[in-house]
Amino acid sequence: MSGSKKYSVSLPEELAETVRARVGPGGFSAFVAEAIEHRIAMDRLGEIVADFEADNGPLMDQEVEAARAVLRHDGHADSRNAV
Repeated sequence: MSGSKKYSVSLPEELAETVRARVGPGGFSAFVAEAIEHRIAMDRLGEIVADFEADNGPLMDQEVEAARAVLRHDGHADSRNAV
C-alpha cells in the first residue's frame, strides 16, 4: 500500500479499547487498515458470487463446501470442482 493519510473516525470505545489491548499502542492503524481491506475483499467476493449466480443460478451446497475447502487448504475437496 502506498503512502498513508490520517483520517478521523469514531468507534465505539469498548471496540477501540479491545483493539488497542490486542495490538498495543503502535498497531492500531495497521489493524484497522487490515480490517478494512478484509471487508472490501469480502464485499468484492460477494459481488463475484452474485454475478456468477445471476448468470448460472444459485450455487449448490457442495460447490460452496468445495470452495471453502480450497480456501482452507484442507484437501477435503477436489479443487477442480471448486468455484
